[in-house]
Amino acid sequence: MLNWIWMGMIVIGVVVAALLGQLSGENGIVEGMFDMIKIGVVGIAIPLSAIMMLWLGIMRLAETSGMVKGLSRFVRPVMKRLFPDVPDDHPAMGAMVMNMAANMLGLGNAATPLGLKAMQHLDELNPNKGTATNAMCTFLAINTSSVTLIPATAIGLLAAQEIAEPYAIVGTTIGATICSTIVAIVAVKIFEKMPIFNRVETKVIEEGEPDIQAPVNRSLSGRGKAVLAVVVLFFVGIVYLEMFPEQRVLLQESLGLRDVAIALDVESASLAEVEIDEESKPIWQRTVSAISVAAIPFVLVFFIIFAALKKVPVYEEFVEGAKEGWAVAVRIMPFIVAMLAALAILRNSGALYLFTNMLRPFLEVVSFPPELVPMALMRPLSGSGSQGVLVEVLTNPSLSETLKYTAATMFGSTETTFYVLAVYFGSVAVRKTRHALAAGLCADLAGVIAAVVICRAMFG
Repeated sequence: MLNWIWMGMIVIGVVVAALLGQLSGENGIVEGMFDMIKIGVVGIAIPLSAIMMLWLGIMRLAETSGMVKGLSRFVRPVMKRLFPDVPDDHPAMGAMVMNMAANMLGLGNAATPLGLKAMQHLDELNPNKGTATNAMCTFLAINTSSVTLIPATAIGLLAAQEIAEPYAIVGTTIGATICSTIVAIVAVKIFEKMPIFNRVETKVIEEGEPDIQAPVNRSLSGRGKAVLAVVVLFFVGIVYLEMFPEQRVLLQESLGLRDVAIALDVESASLAEVEIDEESKPIWQRTVSAISVAAIPFVLVFFIIFAALKKVPVYEEFVEGAKEGWAVAVRIMPFIVAMLAALAILRNSGALYLFTNMLRPFLEVVSFPPELVPMALMRPLSGSGSQGVLVEVLTNPSLSETLKYTAATMFGSTETTFYVLAVYFGSVAVRKTRHALAAGLCADLAGVIAAVVICRAMFG
């Protein structure tokens, strides 16, 4: 399916561009394509490789210390129903859980490397290399529709345009992503039983041997457990200080660090203004935001200390895991270039604009705001493109705040499905994606519809 869609995007884009005179020029498809593939390699793949080196090193520590195996046992009841083909104690379980948690907290930089690691583990169980398994498709569907607690980018864009109460979309985004996740799970389970997506015979592998050092089985001593408890309590304190900035100020003054804190806060006009802004938020928003801030530092410290207490040589194992980062980045570069080239041609040709106008009469009948069609069409295709569409909506004075909240919710509750599939499947050289794309698009459609319905109910 992805082969035909990719070819269709290029052919349709070129034909429309020829009719509209968009083949050349600054905004033409050729310049747009070259600019986009350059961004794909230099602006996406290379920076991603650096981030992946860090997180794959941390994942290596989690695997060799036995943490991933323990995490898999903890979530076994739910994960076993979603991924019946994956053995209970396989590292893929833990990696998928960590990816989902990172997505929920809006930790995009951490979520992608963890997801790529999960795909590598799932490929270890794949009896037909190059063809997506049911577990891969389910994981991708959940990944593209993941429940999001803090849509940080959308909130930031609302705040930048001085839209009242930018955090108001947190609740609507949670509701929309819950709907899209439910639809994704139902769709992927229905599609995997359809003959059209099962032309390649697959079988369940009962046991898989991950290509990593065997986990350390020694249990933690009482002293080790006490150390980990101290680490957890320390980060609970950090979350508390993030929730209540005034308490952090008092602590800084008692330790004589207040002047240093003010000197380091070079990006803010006034530290007091930032603290007042934090205090004005509801307690639940402050809690989620504080957890998001502390999540990555906690994972780094906790995983390293846990591995050290298990007598794992943390530096050597981290470096071994980090070595995979560049190899994975190189492997996904061709897939990124292929997808971004097609997206640039389709977008710069004017085909999306024509399609929006064609849909306008139908959308007015079903009460879908035509102004939001570009967002609905662009979001599954391009993250930067959909962000540009969102900025256009937010800066349009003729649109109501309800439409602006809806566009921001739509941005935060849907995913760049084509890009995600290209990157994740590209990392394990999967070319036959089966029903992953269909399930992902169903999730996107559910997220778009839910965003419109929920925002209309919330904001009138």
